[in-house]
Amino acid sequence: MRNTSPIVIAVVAIAVLLLVSNSVFIVDQRERAVLFQVGQLKGAGYEPGLHTKLPFFQTVRKFDARILTLDNQTENFLTSEKKNVEVDFFVKWRIADAAVYYRATGGQELVALDRLAAIVNRGLRDEFGSRTIQQAVSDERDAIMEELEAKIERNVADLGIEIIDVRLKAINLPQSVSESVYDRMRAERARVASDLRARGAEEAEKIRAEADRTAQVTIANAYKQAEELRGEGDAKAAEIYAQAYSQDAEFYNFYRSLNVYRSSFSDGRDILVLEPDSPFFKYFRGSAP
Repeated sequence: MRNTSPIVIAVVAIAVLLLVSNSVFIVDQRERAVLFQVGQLKGAGYEPGLHTKLPFFQTVRKFDARILTLDNQTENFLTSEKKNVEVDFFVKWRIADAAVYYRATGGQELVALDRLAAIVNRGLRDEFGSRTIQQAVSDERDAIMEELEAKIERNVADLGIEIIDVRLKAINLPQSVSESVYDRMRAERARVASDLRARGAEEAEKIRAEADRTAQVTIANAYKQAEELRGEGDAKAAEIYAQAYSQDAEFYNFYRSLNVYRSSFSDGRDILVLEPDSPFFKYFRGSAP
């Protein structure tokens, strides 16, 4: 009896240790856990920490609660023009409800990835099928991602997962389509450039016409003002001449004659054919007639 006591003690200790180890389980903050009892789902949603269970009758299965990545291979999708585009995308996701996740996928991550990829492919098919190549490639990429993410979030609720992010890494055109699309885009850009040049030329003509009109109005106003000033000057000169004539008519006639002589003989080659007693030579003869 004394020889078997240590063995019995060891067996009891091992049994107690096994009992205790099968009565508790630890949930890490990076894990989600579900509890089974005789193969049936019994509990889920355990917070990180130490928890208890019935030994041997209940078992625990744990799943990765960190953010996971679906990095899908390049897929082909048809646009509204029935043209193929090659799309490369990835999805960031994680388990939100471990019980729902287990029922939907059996706890198999590959099954979850396959079902998530199918949901994303359907969403992308709908998004690209309602857009032209130009819209998909250049104009509405952000809109595609926003609408796609909203659709995926509604459809993955049955998988017990949540979507963190959806990104389109690349949208490429097959070589057979690229040249025709680029030609169309170049033609569109050329049309826009031509339209802008035409508008610019039209605006330039308006500016030139307005400038010409303004110049004509300015010239006309200046001519009018000049004529008015010239008329005022002529009137003033006539007034001065009249005053001078009224004061000394003989001197005024003499002064006017001198101006006529100066104008007539300014060029030494001038020739005048006049009679000697012409009034033109009145002041050359030294006395009035």
